[in-house]
This record gives sequence, C-alpha cells and structure tokens, in this order.
Amino acid sequence: MSVRVVARIRPLLRAEIERDVIVQAASSDEDASSSPDIIRIPNPKNQAEDFSFHFNGVYDSKATQEDLFQREVAPTLKSLFQGLDVTLFAYGVTGTGKTHTMRGGKSLADRGLIPRLLSGIYRRGRKLNKDSQGATAVEVAMSYYEIYNDRVFDLFEAQEKRTATGLPLREQNGKTVVVGLTERPCGSLKEFEQLYDQANTNRSTSATKLNAVSSRSHAILRVKVTITTGAETRVSTASAIDLAGSEDNRRTENGKERLVESASINKSLFVLAQCVEAISKKQSRIPYRESKMTRILSLGQNQGVTIMILNLAPVKSFHLDTLSSLNFANRTKKIQVKEIENEPIFRGPPLAKSLGPLTGATIQRQPLRALATTASSLAIEPSDKRGKPAKAFFVYSDRGKTSLKGTGRKRDSDPAQNPRPAKVLRTSDTRIPGKGSHVTKASLEEIVERKVEELLAARALNETAKTPVDENLSEEVQRRLEMLEERIDQKDDSRAEGLTFLLMAKQHHVRGEDTSALKMYQLAAPHFPNNTKLASKIQALEEKLRQKRAIQEQPQCAATSTHEAKPTNRNRKRRSSDAFPSPAQDRPASPTSSNYEPSPKPFRQREHTERPTYTRGSPTTLAAATAELLTILNSRCMAQIQTLQGVGARKAAIIVEGLQEVEQVEVLAQVEALKGVGTGGVRRMLEGLGAWL
Repeated sequence: MSVRVVARIRPLLRAEIERDVIVQAASSDEDASSSPDIIRIPNPKNQAEDFSFHFNGVYDSKATQEDLFQREVAPTLKSLFQGLDVTLFAYGVTGTGKTHTMRGGKSLADRGLIPRLLSGIYRRGRKLNKDSQGATAVEVAMSYYEIYNDRVFDLFEAQEKRTATGLPLREQNGKTVVVGLTERPCGSLKEFEQLYDQANTNRSTSATKLNAVSSRSHAILRVKVTITTGAETRVSTASAIDLAGSEDNRRTENGKERLVESASINKSLFVLAQCVEAISKKQSRIPYRESKMTRILSLGQNQGVTIMILNLAPVKSFHLDTLSSLNFANRTKKIQVKEIENEPIFRGPPLAKSLGPLTGATIQRQPLRALATTASSLAIEPSDKRGKPAKAFFVYSDRGKTSLKGTGRKRDSDPAQNPRPAKVLRTSDTRIPGKGSHVTKASLEEIVERKVEELLAARALNETAKTPVDENLSEEVQRRLEMLEERIDQKDDSRAEGLTFLLMAKQHHVRGEDTSALKMYQLAAPHFPNNTKLASKIQALEEKLRQKRAIQEQPQCAATSTHEAKPTNRNRKRRSSDAFPSPAQDRPASPTSSNYEPSPKPFRQREHTERPTYTRGSPTTLAAATAELLTILNSRCMAQIQTLQGVGARKAAIIVEGLQEVEQVEVLAQVEALKGVGTGGVRRMLEGLGAWL
C-alpha cells in the first residue's frame, strides 16, 4: 500500500484578499456532489495554463477539523488496535496551518487531529473492555520530543535542564529509538490533555514576519497502545509528527538566531526530499542518516499505515512554495509501505533459575597428572610398538571418553574418589554456526557489527539513570567535574554554531555577495579563536570591499591632461564644416518681417576626411601619444581613462583596479599586461590619442 496523501487548503487571513487566490480544489468526476481530489494551480510562467495534481483527498478552506478526522484518521483506529503502527505527519511551508491541523485550538470545534485521535483510542478501548467483560485491558502511554537544530530534546523536560548535545538515537529491531526518552502513562483523555499542554510549553517557538507563532522545531508525539488479553499482549504505536515549515529568509527577515534555526529546518526538509526522490527512482542508497528527522521518520521503511497531510496557502504570494510542496507530495504518494502487524507477546510460567553451564570458560581445567598418581591407580601396560616409550601422563579433554586405551578398566564414577566434575557431551545444536561452511571476511564483519549494535542498544535502554557520584568525593572535586562537563558541552555547541556561520559565509561568497560573506565570517570568528586562515579571509574581504568603496566614492575628476576629450559625432561634423557660415550669419529673416524672401536651402556636402592612424613608422607622433597615454593611466582617474578609445565605465574600473598593484606605469609593456587591455587595446588607445592631439 502506498502512502496516503491528503491536501488541505487553509482559509484566507485578515491581510489577504479574495482576488489573490490561485489554488483551487476540483473533482475528477463530473458529478458536482462528489468530493474533490484535484488541486489546480496556474503555471507561474504562463498564467493561461494550469497544473493539476491528483491526491487521495482534497479539502478546501471550508472543510472543518471534524471532516478531516472522520474521513482520514478515524478509519486507522481499527488498524491500530489490530497491531499495525500508524504514522501521521503534516507537511508544508511556514504559515500554512500545520500546527493548527495537528494541535488545533481550545474550543471543541477547533480541536486538532491529535486530541481527536486520542479521544478515539480511549473510546475504542472502553468498548473493547466492555465487550470482553473485562478480559481485555487497554493501556495508553505517551512520549513527546522535538528535533531542534538537528538535536533531539525531551519535551517533558524543562529547557533549562536540557543537555547541549540532546538525546542519542539507536537502532533496535529495525526501528530507530531515542535513548533516555520519558514515557508517561495516561489513563484518560483529561490526563493526556494536561500532559500534552504541559509539554507544548517547552517546545521551541518564535515570531517571524510570516507567522507570529512559528514552530522552530519538528515535534513528534508517540502514543503506545498496549492491549492485553489473558496471556497475549499486543503493542502498537501511533506517531503524530508536526514538521516545521520551510522558510525563505528574504521574506521572513530572520535575525542571527532565527537564521541558524531556519538553516537547520531547511536542511532536514531538503534531506527528506532527497530520500523521497531516491525511493521514487529506486536507488540503492537512501540518505536517511543525513538528518535525524529522516532517520526517525524512515519514510518507506516503516511498517503500517502512513498518512501525509499537505497544508497549502491559497494566495499567489506563496505561488512558488506551493508548487514545490505539490511536486514533493506527488512523489511521496508513489512510495510503497508494507502493512505488517506487530507480533503478539505471550506470557508463560516463570522459568526456573539455571545453575549455570557445566562446560566452557566457567569450569576450571585440571592440570596434567601422571597416571601412577591418579585416584584409580591405573597400571600402565607396555606399548606393543617398539621404539616408543610408555605414556606417563594423559591430557584432560572435553571429549566424552569413559575409559583409557589399553587399561581394560573403567574409571571409578564415585565422586569421593574422582574429584573431577562430570563431563557433558556436546550435542549437534551447540556447534559453532557457520563452522565447516565458507565464511567470507565481509560476512564476519557484518555479523560482528550487528551484534555490537544490538548489545549497545540493549545496554543503553537498560540504563535508567546515570551512575551515582561516589559519596567519598569531596565537594570541590564534584564542582570541578561539573564545570568541566559544562565547558565541554558549551565547546561542542559553540563549534556547531561556528560551522553553521562558515557554511553560510561560503554560500554568500560563491554568489559574489562579499558584504554578507564578511558578516558571516566575522560572526564565526569568536567560535574559532587563533585561526589564522579565517583571519586572513576576513582581512582579504575587508581590503576588497574597501577598494570597491574607494572606486565608487572616487569623485569624477576633470580631465587635467593637455589633450582634448574625444569629440562626439556631432562635434566632428561641426569641425569638418568650418567653410560654411556660422548660424548667426546664415539665419534667414523671419517670415513676419518685410524683407523676408524665401530662398532654397543650400546643399551642405559632407566632407570625407580620413582618420589618421599611428603606426610604428611615425616615431614622433607615437612617442607623444605614448607619453599622453602613460600620463592618463598614472593619474588613475576613471573620468580620464573613460575618454580613451575602446574603454567604457566597466573596463575603466577594471583598469583602475589593476593599476593598484603597480606603483607607476612607465612602458607600454606594462599597459599590455593589465587585465582586459592587451596589445589590441593599447593600439586602439594610441590611435584615439593620435587622432585628436
């Protein structure tokens, strides 16, 4: 069975208007009374074209919490009581109503899916108990934790009592478990609501520009249902996951701390998208372990019923985010999940305490003894074979021999005379597995690794409390140990935060955003003191930004050289037409005057003058142009450099930046070596200077 995907469109907020709605719910059937199952959204590149996405269920903004629960979540209660695990998670960008869908409000009509799910579990449990006349007992226990900055924290524990590294994860029987997680029994719905509200106060939330109460972590509620009927016990689990929404920091305008949280949230959701894509393409490796959220969710590996609720915003300000969420949900619905019931546990009579093995490492081996000194005083017969001396001793073995060769007598079985313990024969069941068969090195390593993981998981689960501190230790030693632990935790947390800043700085630097990159490097510097490489990067970026500011703030200096600025085409025409009369002399009389006489406009023939060029054959003019070119370049004035032929504003800035590396330009070879100039550029500059000197 594939993952069941349900889409829900949230209502409009107060600041949103009806004309901005672009997401529509539709039905694939022509019958108007049928439930919608299609989401339509326009193509952002072509508004006349619509994209359609088909899901198992679609709920518009008028759908209530009760409608969503009765149609989608209530049918899974039967599977839960049959021994199947149920997973329910909400997905969507920030501000689409995921937490409202899962938790809901305080009123009865606004209750979310989690309180309604627990209410259904308690009702079904009471009915099962009543129908069996008390023979079946149903027990409910809950655990609640969050994944904040890729670290797991117990929500039943106050934030000031948390460790910096969080709770570790372990693998047990093919499932990921959180070591040290608190599990609270709750016998009624009222008791559950009290525990649930108390734990939600410890969840990490904050305000952003898009959401006043934005979830900064992924919250996972795990409800364990234990059904006991006589000697049979069946355990099933219902998991409700409220994922944090992906964020665009350009819209949320997050600060320093919110940026770190947003980077962690976006990373985990990106890894989830990678896992879904790898599963849909049937790749051999699925990157579950790259994020703790994907490792716990294990989408595609979990056994049972899985429902995904896709929350959507209907307005066009979320257009691209909504389209991305729809594409992700369209790939998720193709994932196949195995529906396998959990095996029941049968309780039998208590086993008698064993006395321990009679063979193996616990039995102390007997030393070598001479036959003449044994308790049976066995006689040694001479050997039949010549050349070999008679044996004066024998080697103790685990083999089940009852007599010695050549003695003709059996050992005395009296325990008073024979102090050795009775030997137990090895049966065929106690042989070493794999002995006699071909065992490769890889299979041995796999067996050893699996055994080690099972032992570590069992040991971690059995540890219910930390090792008590020795009472003999003085208070001073205990205080120093506590200070050392706090310093180590702070160091790990600080290093992780510093690495996050370095990653963001590299991303800004690749995009060419030097100012943002410098800011991220400066934020990471306190976390890595005495790091010369980081200090050199900061210094290089500061110098680069200082040069850019100096170039931008440099005043447009006037041309101080002796040559004239390049004339425009209009000026060239005026210079080439000096033979014509001036405008004042050639101006005709006004038509209103008495002496006005119309005359034909004289034809002005354009003079064709050849533009002089300077080659290596004219040394005098070339030397003057070279001297003028070197003077302009050494002035480092962008206004003068832009007057050169073939040089624009951008190229002038590049030339000025290259001139910062040399003190004085003295020869043309140095000009050719500048970035963006070359031999052709120098020739064009000289030709332009020679034409107008």
